[in-house]
Amino acid sequence: MNKKTLSMTFVLFVAMMLIGRVALAADPTEVAPDMYKLQYENDRVRVLQVIFKPGQSIPEHSHPDHFVYVVEGGNLKITKSDGTVTDAVLKVGDIVWINAEAHSAVNTGSTVVRLLVTELKESKPMAAAPEAMDMK
Repeated sequence: MNKKTLSMTFVLFVAMMLIGRVALAADPTEVAPDMYKLQYENDRVRVLQVIFKPGQSIPEHSHPDHFVYVVEGGNLKITKSDGTVTDAVLKVGDIVWINAEAHSAVNTGSTVVRLLVTELKESKPMAAAPEAMDMK
């Protein structure tokens, strides 16, 4: 095997491990059923309410592509599976887009943080049929 083939094999292996880690991380409703409550679900989305009390944490779990609406703000420390740490200051009404990932989190503030998490069940929207795009 030449160096280029070996390098590409290694890159693909690492990529598959990272993708697998996101896919294999636990569902948040199973990891923390006391924090995550299903609000709505259909074949395209799942909407969850999450409540973090001050000091409360959730172990590593995963989400597909999703966005978060902040109902009650505060401070969260979010640690991705690759070790990247973000100190999020969330304000009421904020909307945050997050690509599919595995992470853990802890409420580092002194207030309850309440969020609505909307997970997408398809990674990209399907193209509209040509007749549906006719705007005459």
